[in-house]
Amino acid sequence: MFAADAASRGLGMELLEAGAGRAVVRMTVTAAMVNGHAIVHGGFVFALADSAFACACNSHGPVTVAAGADITFVRPVRAGDVLTAYAQERARFGRSGIYDVTVRRGDEVVAEFRGRSRTLDR
Repeated sequence: MFAADAASRGLGMELLEAGAGRAVVRMTVTAAMVNGHAIVHGGFVFALADSAFACACNSHGPVTVAAGADITFVRPVRAGDVLTAYAQERARFGRSGIYDVTVRRGDEVVAEFRGRSRTLDR
């Protein structure tokens, strides 16, 4: 799935690991991602977490999409920072799932994301 994800690759994201219910995705923040406060626009941090979530929830095989998600921004991010998103499945039930993603800059947590997934009937 990630190989066909032009949006994630276009933002410079790299899939580092993927397995049953988990994924790790990395992205270096560029100057084009910085807002008027000289910090990264939250949408780019969300996109990174969302891509890791997508890889984790699609790791089981069937096509699975986001049913919803939310994010808490813990620390500001700046151009040049290398962010890594660690996604982990918390629960799967029927066609639904819950996934947590921690976004880090090195050892420092910069955001926490929770995604809710839904497997499609295809």
